[in-house]
Amino acid sequence: MAASSSASNPILCASFNQDNSCFVIGTKDGFRIFDSNSGRLLYERVIGAFVIVEMLFSSSLLAIVGAGEQASLSPRRLCLFNTQTGTALRELNFLTSILSVCVNRKRLIVVLQGKTFIYDINSLVILDTIDTVPNSKGLCAFSPCLDGCFLALPASSTKGSVLVYNVIDLHSHCEIDAHKSPLAAIVFSSNGMYIATASEQGTLIRVHSVSEATKSYSFRRGTYPSTIFSLSFGPCIGLPDVLVASSSSGSIHAFFLGMAIDQRSKRSSSFLGSIIPNSVGDALDATHHHILHNAVPPGVKSYVVVRKVDKAADVSESKSKSIAFRATVSIITYNGYFLEYFLDINHLNESCWTLDREFNLVTAISDSESSATSS
Repeated sequence: MAASSSASNPILCASFNQDNSCFVIGTKDGFRIFDSNSGRLLYERVIGAFVIVEMLFSSSLLAIVGAGEQASLSPRRLCLFNTQTGTALRELNFLTSILSVCVNRKRLIVVLQGKTFIYDINSLVILDTIDTVPNSKGLCAFSPCLDGCFLALPASSTKGSVLVYNVIDLHSHCEIDAHKSPLAAIVFSSNGMYIATASEQGTLIRVHSVSEATKSYSFRRGTYPSTIFSLSFGPCIGLPDVLVASSSSGSIHAFFLGMAIDQRSKRSSSFLGSIIPNSVGDALDATHHHILHNAVPPGVKSYVVVRKVDKAADVSESKSKSIAFRATVSIITYNGYFLEYFLDINHLNESCWTLDREFNLVTAISDSESSATSS
């Protein structure tokens, strides 16, 4: 995830790993890795301020970038760090500040303001360089799936166009005209088949088919502009069931694509006809939209993901009020908290948000520290 520009919050950056089993935060003191399921603090390194920390699944490899508050932690230097040995494996230096970093088992992506570099992660040989429009926020999206391994970058500084690039075969895949105003957030589905976008207006969130380079869905988040901080699809094999968004309003928004496609399929016998609306402004019905108000203090940056999706099977008509769908929604707030909610939807499309866990990320201590304190 791109570095945060807010100096008032204790967390400078936050990201989940590729399968959402762990997450990591960067602070003014160092970085901390947590287990997503238990909330346990797994690893901590107190060596200075970091604005980018990215994990490679649950391996010992981290890609880290300092905030520049210490001479040894330059924002122009990327360090590949081994958590097992506590040592740097390799370093890459750049002429300008690194704004975003993405990794998977084949590729390392480094985003600067006007250039994006693609490396082979094993040899660190540079494979390609993409000249981009000015991208001061380091906005990008990356699909870690090797079968659909795409990188998305802003293609325009005046409108919301997206460049989709195949980082395995090293060629431009397509360009999608998503919004009239510049992009604020982009994310791929876990399989790389769909991409969601939001503009600086933040009123509409759109989902596009990567293979067709078309808009498949358009969801209305709200009437008034709001800054979209993050977008996340639920885990999927094909079309994702759910998409969530966090924004400066402090609310969390969940949009249900599965329910929308069920309704659209009644109007069309073909799959393609069922997902492509008649016009660009065709926003889906509000019944597909479920909101958790005041999840985060307004204005506080937050990062939301859908960690799990559970769907009930073989539910009879007589049990129509039972849970048909449950999403586990995890939120990291840059003022220092982790929150996790269950979003339950029944067969009448009624929703219920239930807070399952909440804890302070900055004051959390590891099991070894807890044992030492108690003894």
